[in-house]
Amino acid sequence: MTGEENGMKYVVAMDSFKGSLSSMEAGMAAAEGMRRADLRSEIVVRPLADGGEGTVDALVCGMNGIRQSVRVTGPLGRPVECVYGIIEETGTAVIEMAGAAGLALISKEERNPLHTTTYGVGEVIRDAILKGCRRFIVGIGGSATNDGGVGMLQALGYGFLDREGKQVPFGAEGLKQLSMITDESVLEQLSECEFRVACDVTNRLCGENGCSVVYGPQKGADSFMIAQMDEWLAHYAALAKEKYPGADDCKPGTGAAGGLGFAFLTFTNAVLESGVKIVMEETHLEKYIKGADVVITGEGRLDGQTVMGKAPAGVAALAKKHGVLVIALAGSVSGNASLCNQHGIDAFFSILQDVVTLEEAMETEGAKRNLANTAEQVLRLVRLSEKM
Repeated sequence: MTGEENGMKYVVAMDSFKGSLSSMEAGMAAAEGMRRADLRSEIVVRPLADGGEGTVDALVCGMNGIRQSVRVTGPLGRPVECVYGIIEETGTAVIEMAGAAGLALISKEERNPLHTTTYGVGEVIRDAILKGCRRFIVGIGGSATNDGGVGMLQALGYGFLDREGKQVPFGAEGLKQLSMITDESVLEQLSECEFRVACDVTNRLCGENGCSVVYGPQKGADSFMIAQMDEWLAHYAALAKEKYPGADDCKPGTGAAGGLGFAFLTFTNAVLESGVKIVMEETHLEKYIKGADVVITGEGRLDGQTVMGKAPAGVAALAKKHGVLVIALAGSVSGNASLCNQHGIDAFFSILQDVVTLEEAMETEGAKRNLANTAEQVLRLVRLSEKM
């Protein structure tokens, strides 16, 4: 530790409190409370996300990016407005596929992966390419689709043709008619692009651990549909291998987002990586943590799942690489959150300071206030321990 006379260095990297605070809002609220307890020390707030919801907001706000809004084809063919980010300095687009083809965009009654498409995801990518982007960070969680990414690829110029040479229709059902794959009309600039795809699942494309079996039910598929889709995806993979010998539908992550992982790996210059790893590297978080005295992290709910690749656990692992104390703050803390103590989080605290309803707890101004107050008291304790 640097000692009170020279001040200390704190790094704040908070994941979003979903439905309440963005990553930067949470980080700034914590920093506000920390400054009440320690005016002389350096407090650095950095964006954090795990590649899912909130990734665009975190990277745009934390890296001086700009938001773009583009009208694209939604999962059921209806137009939707998709917001994505551009980091102009590096020519990087930040996209959440759920913004164009997410489950949240359709009602529960409308869920049917036979008809849902990723076409809008390709339209977002195309828009970013035409605006000069050649690097992409794409979060692929929360999909409503099981089309193997064919819709996305069609929007980028690939031909997925039936026996008559026509593009197959949208949705997993279109794969039933697939006879040929062509690439003569692919957007020329696509070959210049590289994709870092945030993927934290290891499911393969087909089989008992494939996307149809594991994720089909939550997207509206019954057992008969699941069997059909699995068969169609296997046929699609076989055709892809004929044209692109390196295609590998058994590779972990190819089943992510209804096969979108397979599409990225087979048809674009892409890698599938941990979402939080991508975000931490893109924001150069290690540079800020190195030499820090304390790292403050957290998320809306801290529990046993936190250690399974979620953002605070990633921050803790990075901090421990440099021997830095890690404290986590959360909207709620469950009984098995103690697992976090075995994975680099030295101590954690709930920010709730009264008995309230869920709605009250998630109210934005109240959450900011609770987070600031808790961070202040935590830092007072840290400073007191330095004097002992």
